[in-house]
Amino acid sequence: MQREPSMEDILASIKKVIAEEKELRTAVDAVEESSIEAAPEGDDVLELDEPIEAPPAANLGPPLLDEDRAETTRHSLEELSTLAATVPSPPAVNPLEDMVREMLRPILKEWLDEHLPNIVNEHVKREISRITGRKL
Repeated sequence: MQREPSMEDILASIKKVIAEEKELRTAVDAVEESSIEAAPEGDDVLELDEPIEAPPAANLGPPLLDEDRAETTRHSLEELSTLAATVPSPPAVNPLEDMVREMLRPILKEWLDEHLPNIVNEHVKREISRITGRKL
């Protein structure tokens, strides 16, 4: 039969995981620092303020999509975008849901008034009996 771990066992396990993570982070930081230090100087470094040149068109091959079809697709997407921008947003509330809620409110209130005190009382009695070991 296996025993449940004690609080000390759980804390020791958590401390072990934290220590392992710390060691892992230290190792990763050391690798990153060494790779930063080993970065070559000169023309091989990409400066972020310099624009990136596109590869020559000859290496790309023929276009995947005919220009006429691409333009038709672009036009359709622009049309959809324009239409979506003009559609009014749906109402924040659902009128049917509000009506049902208003109809159910008095019925629910009556049921809760009648049954909730007994339900709560029974649960409290059961919990007190469980804790104290005595029937109420």
